[in-house]
Amino acid sequence: MKYYIIAGEASGDLHASNLMKAIRLRDPQAEFRAWGGDRMLNEGAVIVKHINELAFMGFVEVLLNLSTIIKNLKFCKEDILEYNPDVVIFIDYPGFNLRIAEFAKKNHFKTVYYISPQVWAWKQSRVKKIRRDIDKMLVILPFEEAFYNEYDYPVTFVGHPLLDALEQKDTEISGSDLTVEHKLTDKPVIALLPGSRKQEINRMLELMCKTSDNFPDYQFVIAGVSAHSIDFYKKYSGKRDIPIIFGHTYQLLRIAHAALVTSGTATLETALIGTPQVVCYKAGAISYYIARKLVDVKYISLVNLIMDEQVVKELIQNDCNSVNLKSELAKITEKGIYRENIINKYEKLRIKLGGSGASEKAAKEIVEFLED
Repeated sequence: MKYYIIAGEASGDLHASNLMKAIRLRDPQAEFRAWGGDRMLNEGAVIVKHINELAFMGFVEVLLNLSTIIKNLKFCKEDILEYNPDVVIFIDYPGFNLRIAEFAKKNHFKTVYYISPQVWAWKQSRVKKIRRDIDKMLVILPFEEAFYNEYDYPVTFVGHPLLDALEQKDTEISGSDLTVEHKLTDKPVIALLPGSRKQEINRMLELMCKTSDNFPDYQFVIAGVSAHSIDFYKKYSGKRDIPIIFGHTYQLLRIAHAALVTSGTATLETALIGTPQVVCYKAGAISYYIARKLVDVKYISLVNLIMDEQVVKELIQNDCNSVNLKSELAKITEKGIYRENIINKYEKLRIKLGGSGASEKAAKEIVEFLED
């Protein structure tokens, strides 16, 4: 069968690639055409648009790139018609995907959404469009099933695919190899995860690097992504000798004593690996103001949202400053109840997510749906 998959961000590329691998075990003749990244390319997808061209963050950034987004929507619709797939699979990326889903449904293509839009956080009215345009919804957070049930829309909880990704990484290079390969010192490591988008890194990395000045007994290490050059990262660290490690974020987190993490999927990755963290988030002033008016959630990190309590400290907007970062990082690096409580709650989080196998469960649901 022919599968058209749309993933617009790095996390979507990761989860879509694992889904493709699982689909191929059930459908050896599967063909994939996709919007995605290098991981999907390595799994055999023909990449129509790369994620490096697609990630626009914040309301203002979307407006500034509106003409590009409109062109992409038009091109995607034409490409789907020409490819004529058996199913269109949407991976998160709701601003774009929900518009394409409406088009796909009107043109009688089967539609599957894997990794639900966060409609429970804002614009819950979108559930009506999802019911209309999505034939099958596969959710990865335990509370999403109950949320959709309130709208009389049956969905399937398959577990979180990050658990699969972590198990996959466990078979690759061990964390300890990083200390030799990248010439790290014997000091305990503080991992810096400033995000994958340029806007995120612009706002967060310099502040994270400055925090290292207050912790001379630790070695700070930046988790870099291949989309950006080493010089791009170095301009934020300045004259500080802060190593940058590309492509080994999970291994870095495994050897880290603690981490500063920009809000997003990385907060959950850090928690599942078991590294105590401080969650950091800054947006443009206008984007943040609009988000405050629209978003109705108690927390911004997936860790706290899933657990429905503050497991990790969130420093948001003006609270994300040098003084608070120093104070919170000091708390999680010291041995004691505060740090132990975070690690214990991480174990409960892992249980709540339902174990590994999300990719296989999702593939089974999709292939059986198409066969039916």
